[in-house]
Amino acid sequence: MTATTAAPPRQGVRERAGAYAKLAKLSFFDYYLCVFVVLALLPAAAWDEPRTWWVLVLFDAGWVGVVAATVALDDVTGVRDGSDARNYDPQESLRARDRKPLLDGRLTLRQALRFGWGCAIGGSALWALTALVAPHRPWWALAAAGFSVVISVQYSYGLKLSYRGGQEAVIWLSTGLCVLIPFALLNGEMTGAAWLACFLFGLWSLMVSVYSNINDVDGDRVAGRRNLATSVPPGVYRGFIAGLSLAETGAIAVTAAVGAVPWWFCAFLLPVVGLRARQAHAGLVAGEVLSARKQGVTIHRWGVVLLVAANLALVHKG
Repeated sequence: MTATTAAPPRQGVRERAGAYAKLAKLSFFDYYLCVFVVLALLPAAAWDEPRTWWVLVLFDAGWVGVVAATVALDDVTGVRDGSDARNYDPQESLRARDRKPLLDGRLTLRQALRFGWGCAIGGSALWALTALVAPHRPWWALAAAGFSVVISVQYSYGLKLSYRGGQEAVIWLSTGLCVLIPFALLNGEMTGAAWLACFLFGLWSLMVSVYSNINDVDGDRVAGRRNLATSVPPGVYRGFIAGLSLAETGAIAVTAAVGAVPWWFCAFLLPVVGLRARQAHAGLVAGEVLSARKQGVTIHRWGVVLLVAANLALVHKG
């Protein structure tokens, strides 16, 4: 523990910047793909409006700040309660320990706290600026933005929502709202395709985390983190993951069944359904949970590509 509290060795600018980039988890860029999903949902005329691009750029920059604050404060808590040291065992090849610069003393807890709160303030300010330049400001979208900041920053710090049974809900809601908020600010109201995009984008993020939680269950239990993985029997938790996998297919089918999107729209997302079944087999049948987690990242990225293509086809056809 002394390495995390003592002053880190003297570093150059590049090394220090790299440590902060690791702390902010900038290599995990999946969250920020939300703006491409939103852009594909907009009518072609909106692409010619400069305000559209300002809203998307400012929102995504603010979202980077909010996420960086969330993961930095999560690392602070993970070091303090020892869960990161247990969950990021150096012998575990699929969970790189160098993603946690607090564990090897490249940054101190004090530096991480300053960085986290600075990112939270900067991200919130950028979102406020986003609302000012947006063509629409529905009250529920502004409320959703404020709610997203609060639950994200309090994920593992302050209220520690992820330690009090809120982990899964926070991940799903915060990432789903990062589609809803900019779309509402640009379009003024939601559409069926936009609701589906919110649901799927949030779910795709959650389907990475739920497999990590199986791997981390012992360390999280010792640290006092009460999520579903630590609170229910293993069989029940695996049933929960299977249910989430089926919910993805169900949401796509229901959206088409009610006429919110045409049936051909579903064909674009069939590869996601196939990859999800493969992930479920790896994580729930073969017991390769970290491999399943890695597959979840791949599914998220390909899902965005396919969802963007489907929405572009829908908007163009409309």
